[in-house]
Order: sequence, then structure tokens, then C-alpha cells
Amino acid sequence: MRGSSQLYWGKDDFAMAQAVDKLRRSLVDPNWASFNYDKISPDQPDAVIQALNQVMTPPFGIGGRLVWLVDTTLCQQCSDNLLAELERTIPVIPKHSVLLLTTPHRPDPRLKSTKLLQQYAQIQEFALIPPWKTQQLVHRVKSYSVEFGIKLTNSAAVLLAESVSNDTRQLFNELEKLRLYALYDSQPLSESTVATLVVANTQNTLQLAEAIRQGDGAKALELLAALINHNEPPLKIVATLITQFRTWLWVKLLVSEGETDPNAIANTANINNPKRVYFLKQDVEFLSPKQLISTLGVLLELDHYLKTGADPLSTLQTKVIQLCEICNSSRV
Repeated sequence: MRGSSQLYWGKDDFAMAQAVDKLRRSLVDPNWASFNYDKISPDQPDAVIQALNQVMTPPFGIGGRLVWLVDTTLCQQCSDNLLAELERTIPVIPKHSVLLLTTPHRPDPRLKSTKLLQQYAQIQEFALIPPWKTQQLVHRVKSYSVEFGIKLTNSAAVLLAESVSNDTRQLFNELEKLRLYALYDSQPLSESTVATLVVANTQNTLQLAEAIRQGDGAKALELLAALINHNEPPLKIVATLITQFRTWLWVKLLVSEGETDPNAIANTANINNPKRVYFLKQDVEFLSPKQLISTLGVLLELDHYLKTGADPLSTLQTKVIQLCEICNSSRV
């Protein structure tokens, strides 16, 4: 095996961690891991130089060497000195050694360090699938179920995708549970089996957004409580709400200006599927641009409060009620 470098990036922390673990197990002999596996965090002095020096050291004993540079910023900023070290090292990494760089941020294509990695490294993205992209979520469920050796009916796969949304960690946990059940049932698992065994987290953030849009405060608070009980991160809830209400605002503004072409609306509002525009137009029919602008103001304020240490549950409850009142007032 030739030496190489790999770059993993994206916001799906769990999927990335699984890939890192898979790479480590395929490369490093567990009996020699203390010699051949290095995990270098960004707060260590000269972390990049340390990683480059380590990866140039041939592995000891059996198996290969893995040097993991965690949460690196090399693809966001890179000094001339570090770039020179990268250019000197990456093309000549020894046989059986791998330099792994991970970051949650998209690599800046303008940087020379990014261009260098594009030339020599294997790059893999670990992006969270937006919750509204149901077909992609179902495809992911089917793909992972094959890895787990589980057969699902199509309706079961759809229900599982709806239940876990884009939470990769929960998907793995549920698939492991289903795998154990499938040991005693050779038939493809049905929708009713999934409904019985899986934690039905159908109360996802998009349903919360829908309840808020309808001004249904009681339902919105119930859905919020379910999300919190399922350990949905408050900032993730807010981020999804902001994305959804921003999309609704764009559609409303474009329709108000007389735009009728679904493709033009989809392109401007960053909507991947133009067919979705028809339903979004119906969603905002009875909301004014002023109301939607007000909701975004409240959501951005909520995001700020949570990031500055406000109590998550009480703050979310207060703002959800405020959002419902905005959507319920002076409906067009």
C-alpha cells in the first residue's frame, strides 16, 4: 500500500467519526496502535509540523501508520512556512502511512494548501442531509441497511428515514437494534416492525416549523418538547427553523413581485427541487412578507440568546410562542 493523505470535511460529525474509525481499523494493527496511531488536536503546539514529522516516520512492527490531524484549519488559512512543509511532505509520504486531516468547514478552493490537497489527497465530504430532502434520507437508510445486513421493505425504509431525519447517530443506533431483531426473522422487516422498535422521532423540526407557520402554539410547544426529549440540540433546531423561514420569505417576496416561473423561484431561493415551489407557495399564501421578516428577526435573536448562555428550554418556549403569535396575527 502506498502512503497517502486524506481530507474529511463536513458537519456530520458521527458519520465522519465512523469513517475515521473504519480507516484506522483497516490500516493500524491493534497490537501496534500505541506506536502507529497518532491523534493530534489543534491546540497542541506546532500541531501541523508534528503531524508531518510523524507521518514521515515508517510504521513499527505490523500494519500501517495513521496520523490524524483533528479540526485542522489548513484549508481555511495556511502560512507560507506551513505551505512549504506541506509541499515538501505530502507528495512523498512513506508506504503504509496515511495523513488524515479532518475539518467541519468547507475547504477554501482559492488557497494553495487546498489545491495541493486536491492534487494529492483523497477528499470526502460528510454533509448533513437537509431534513426536507426525503428521497436522499431514504436512500441513505437503504444504503446503511445493506452495510448492517438488514432487509427492509420500502415502506419500512421510508418510516425509518422519517423517524431519524438526518441524525446519523440515531440511524446507526436504530439499525443496530433492527439488526439484532432480524437475527430471528429472515423476512424483510416491515413498516409495523420498524414502528414498534424504532424511537419514532417524527416530531422533527420541520413539523415544528409547520406548526409555527399555522400559528398553532399548543402543537408547536408539544413538538418542541418531543424534540428536546429526544436530545435534539437546541442550536440545530434553530438553524433548521431559520433555513425554513428564510426559504418561505424568499418564495413570498418573489411571488409578491410577480415571479411565476418555478425554476426561477427555485434558483433564487436556493431550492433544489423546483416541484417543491408549488407547495411552498401554498404554505405562505396567508402570510405577509412583513410577518415572515419578523419571524426571522425573532429566530436570529433566539440564536444569539442560545449562543450567549440563555436557558435553552425556557428561551425556546418563549420564542416559539412569540413566533406563533406573529404568524397568527393579521393573516392576509
